[in-house]
Parts: sequence; structure tokens; C-alpha cells
Amino acid sequence: MIKNQTVNKQIQHRTIRAFKDHNLTADELETIKQVAKHTSTSMFTQQCSILHITSESKRDRIRQITGQSYVGANGDLFIFIADLYRNQQIRHQLGKNDGRLHKTDMFMQAVQDTVLSVQNVVNAVESMGLGAVILGSINNDPFKLLEELKLPKLTYPILGLQVGEPNQKPQMKPRLPSEFTFFENTYKQDIDVKRLHDYDQIVQTYYDLRDANRRIDSFTNQMASQKLDLRETKRDRLLSAIRSQGLCLE
Repeated sequence: MIKNQTVNKQIQHRTIRAFKDHNLTADELETIKQVAKHTSTSMFTQQCSILHITSESKRDRIRQITGQSYVGANGDLFIFIADLYRNQQIRHQLGKNDGRLHKTDMFMQAVQDTVLSVQNVVNAVESMGLGAVILGSINNDPFKLLEELKLPKLTYPILGLQVGEPNQKPQMKPRLPSEFTFFENTYKQDIDVKRLHDYDQIVQTYYDLRDANRRIDSFTNQMASQKLDLRETKRDRLLSAIRSQGLCLE
């Protein structure tokens, strides 16, 4: 494969969950703003906004929602929002109605803009020698998060991102072999769990720093565990929360 400084950073990506006790500099913060702003956007609608959470009380309440002690501890915390409200207001002020803004298609485009922005920022952060953790856990209690952030209708928080100077050196988590994830023209449906034996052995040698006293279970065992079992969680209310914001209505 081709290797250069950018590619090397990408394939050596490690999630950082422990940061040193200081915040981003003004230059680092401005870099994040500019990189996010210049991310690809569907139909030039630019349906992503970012909340920089600096309030200690807000950070604490978001930490409680996630159930993860490192969230909002050190470093800088951002919430990336799928934002159709801005375009609604533009339309209203120009004498137009909401048009397609309540449709699932438009929400999905906003989600795509938002996720692309998150990854673009992560790439930039790592290029500056900083670390990051992407936080899907902000939606562990979606209605409580909406209440905390006091967002207007037609917006929804998709992901959190915590950024800072790393205070740990985690191992690189091994990924699935490409034969299971990359196909030419046709999706291969003949998945044989036995062919994942070697990958399972590799995964079991990985130490997860969140529980440094034990190795993690094999990939296939994780997929057959409670992680994906049917059970009730507050995240089951996600679609209801999204629709309560006037999104994904049809």
C-alpha cells in the first residue's frame, strides 16, 4: 500500500480516553472550526453545527448521561449536531415553508454531513499530535440529552467528541480482515464464523485500558454477547426523540 504522513496517522488511529489537564489552544480550536467548516456537505446544505461544551456543570451532566467517567473530564468536549433548523429559518425569512426538511431523506443528509465532519476533525486533531474519542454514548438517554442541550426543533445531537493531549498510550485495536469488509461489485453473504478464528485469537491479545486487568473477549463472542442481545435501554427511545424534534416524520 501507499504510505505517507496522512495515511500513516489514519491507519495508526487509537482512541484516547485519558487526556492531560489542559484545554486546546486558541490556534488548535480555530483549526478544528475551519476543518469542520470545510468538510464535504450534501447538496451544499451545510447541515451540521457544533456545540463546544465549556460549562463544568453541563460537562458533568453529559458525563452522567454517557455513564463514562472520562467524558468531559480533561480536554475539550464537543457535540456535533445535525442541524436543519438554520435552513428552516432561512426559508421562513425568505417567505418559504418547511418544504422537505421534516423528511427522513433530509435528516439522513444532515447525519451524513455531521458524521463526515466528526471524522474530518479527528484526522486534523491527530495530525496535530492530539488525541480524540468519538462519543456515541451521548445518546444513552436521548430525551435527557435534548433537555440538557436545549436544542431547537429540527436539530439533533449525533455524536460527541472529546479532544486533548493524550495521557495514555493504548494499543491499536485489531480490525476485521479486509476479506470480511471489502468486496468487488457483489456483497459476499457466505460468512463462516470459523474463518474468524485467527482474528479472534488476535483480538484476545488486546488489552482494553478501560479494564487493564483483563484482556477483551474474542470478536465473535462479543457479537454473540449481551452487546447485541434484545434488551430494553433508554437508547430504544432514539427514534421517538428524533421525531420529537420534528425530524424523520416520513
